[in-house]
Amino acid sequence: MSVSIVSRTGWGAKPWAGDPAAVALSRRSEFFVHYDGGNPISYTGSKVPQTIDRAHRNQGWAGIGYNFVIDQDGTIYEGRGWGLQGAHCPGHNTTGIGVQIAIGGDQKPSDKALAACRALYEEACERTGRTLAKKGHKDGYATACPGKHLYAWVQAGMPAGDYQPTPGGSTGSPSSGASAVARYQVVINGLSYGYGASGAHITRVGEALVKRGFGKHYKSGPGPEWTDADTRNYQDFQESLGYSGKAADGVPGERSLKELLGTLPAKVTAKPSPPKYPGRDKFGPGKSNSYITQLGQQLVRKGYGKFYTQGPGPKWSEADRRNVQAFQRAQGWTGSGADGLPGPETWSRLFS
Repeated sequence: MSVSIVSRTGWGAKPWAGDPAAVALSRRSEFFVHYDGGNPISYTGSKVPQTIDRAHRNQGWAGIGYNFVIDQDGTIYEGRGWGLQGAHCPGHNTTGIGVQIAIGGDQKPSDKALAACRALYEEACERTGRTLAKKGHKDGYATACPGKHLYAWVQAGMPAGDYQPTPGGSTGSPSSGASAVARYQVVINGLSYGYGASGAHITRVGEALVKRGFGKHYKSGPGPEWTDADTRNYQDFQESLGYSGKAADGVPGERSLKELLGTLPAKVTAKPSPPKYPGRDKFGPGKSNSYITQLGQQLVRKGYGKFYTQGPGPKWSEADRRNVQAFQRAQGWTGSGADGLPGPETWSRLFS
């Protein structure tokens, strides 16, 4: 990897309080820059992502909503990472990679933070195979974020001078004694591969690597959870196929996976039916019922929980209305079509 990223393990992240959806890199087309809000931030280090994670969980989210966070020392921390849907900009959480630079108010970002963000952007373009659109949060949502300094920087093309972030860095696995390894996921035929992915299909990959003579990094297993050992073994396999550089980063691609297994595994699951729309009379001021809780929880899962300061819960609130309205506007609806009250079409799209 050309940039150093402190993994979730490295900064002490808690397990997800839910199941953020996987997103293929091929779906990414935007790179969003954020700041923390109205108050300057005086601290750096792991406290930065830990504080954000705690705040986002208190809003009912699965955990930290940004894909990455960068402190003023230029250290990059993994949030949702490369492979999971963010919760940073309604309507853009799948297409956009959200990155918060940990400043607030009129605070100016450091040169190191800007350089790290630019390096992360270049890495994102490399991984997706396209030039991502550079955007501030306000380009996708009505907000003051990312503040005047960062937004001016984004509009100027995200210049970073001559500063280069330190290569390698913490991976959350200090016992490995080796250089940093790739810590992101890809989705192939509905199944996730790469660091942290789990399932019977991961065991199958490990067993195939061992069978082909590429299992020397396993100390136990292979097992159902993808680890650094899987990455290093897969990297050896990729190099045996003639791959090099970032094409041999230890994370499967379709061609190498098919070469290893003979075919691409497909995830076979029955698509659940969306819950039946309960009727418009269940929503609005003065209403209180389980459908409102169900609605709010799904809004959070979809990345539209920005206005909740607590909950969601069974009693209708202005936060429910504003979150529904944000979702409706993301569908391209305006006027009465985005009134914040869920009709049948809003309900259908939200739960699809």
